[in-house]
Amino acid sequence: MNETGSSLVSTTELKGWVDGIREINAEAADASGGDGGKERMTAPYDAAAGWSLHGELWNWGIHDQTLADEINRLLPGFDRYDTDGHSEQLYLMTLRELPLAYADYQGIRILEVGCGMGHGLNFLSRVVPAARLVGLDLSQPAVDRANATLSRGNQLFYVHGDAENLPFEDSEFDVVINVESSHNYPDLGRFIREVARVLKPGGHLSHVDIMTDRRLTEFAALKRADHGLHWTAERDVSEQVRESIRRRMRPGSTVRELYRYKKHKLPFAVRRMGGPDGIRFYGAEFAGYRDSLPVRIVNVALGRPSKPAIDGGSYVFSVAEKPLRGTQNIPPIA
Repeated sequence: MNETGSSLVSTTELKGWVDGIREINAEAADASGGDGGKERMTAPYDAAAGWSLHGELWNWGIHDQTLADEINRLLPGFDRYDTDGHSEQLYLMTLRELPLAYADYQGIRILEVGCGMGHGLNFLSRVVPAARLVGLDLSQPAVDRANATLSRGNQLFYVHGDAENLPFEDSEFDVVINVESSHNYPDLGRFIREVARVLKPGGHLSHVDIMTDRRLTEFAALKRADHGLHWTAERDVSEQVRESIRRRMRPGSTVRELYRYKKHKLPFAVRRMGGPDGIRFYGAEFAGYRDSLPVRIVNVALGRPSKPAIDGGSYVFSVAEKPLRGTQNIPPIA
């Protein structure tokens, strides 16, 4: 439910969200930040917390057979119901690529910035023995739903907050992850500085997202600047993400079947924005899929965006470490 008590989202709100992302990632974007557009950026996520159904996807996913095999070893049979496993692979990558074995997560604190409705962090809680996992999101309804359906006391819980003004103490977390979320942030540098602040010395940031060429150039400049983090790894995973999307677009795939089952239960504006097969929800344009000419004509007539919020670009995975500069005491977990 959103603040007005409705779980619906209007076409105007969806279009405002698309336009907002385009502005943030546009060639002429103003990187100075500001909070003016954040309310419209959360509207679709607020509404989605009311109408999302079991089996929703969390991100565009990645296809890496090594990761898939690793998940099946850790959680045998996890992908038999309501998932194709690609979203989970992307989440597992964020921890697996850090210089930590699974056993090393015993007792540490993990923060996910931009957790949505919490499914990704909940998945990670099943594969690593962390003492505390905290998810943060700007959408209050998404946080409320996550806490109502997934939280487990002090081990796993979710809080409302802004990625550019994190409501946590200095050096509070060992690991921060950020999955397919930062393209929504007006001020990427402010987010990075906040992450550096809440990480303990020796802690890690694991970041993965789709980026336009302009955003990627900005990100590279931020990495070169001294914002309290040392960047230790970067690689382009665009092709693995495209393979995930291609597999999801195949006839009879888990995604296709789930969308066909749920389509009539979704708000009209959401169905219209998603297109006949819902491809706009699954990053299909990034893998080269386009609406047919008749659908594009209808889109123009209805005023629906004819291009995705982020057109082109690269999907990039990066790791950073907060250097050891003395020690700071972390209060024990209650």
